[in-house]
Amino acid sequence: MTVESAQLAALGDPTRRRIFELVAERPRSVAEITRQVTVSQSAVSQHLKVLRESRLVRAEPKGASNVYCIDPHGLGQMRAWLDRFWSKTLAAYKQTVEQPPEEPR
Repeated sequence: MTVESAQLAALGDPTRRRIFELVAERPRSVAEITRQVTVSQSAVSQHLKVLRESRLVRAEPKGASNVYCIDPHGLGQMRAWLDRFWSKTLAAYKQTVEQPPEEPR
């Protein structure tokens, strides 16, 4: 499975996507995340493991716990992958717009 496939699969789960969005707002501990979602702390940890393995978040030790933040390298890979499609779409749009209009018959 490619990194991009793993990232898309990771974000396919609504709870995991919510956890990712919370971490994107600002770095958070598991306890902070658990207070914001409707699943157990154990479930939050499992979701974070999937997000970590797909390189969307990373854990930074802080005292006896970890604080989770966005992994800029992994997110950059996903953005580059998505940008390929956007670039192709813009190029096709540009080509269409720049074509001379057809003459009426």
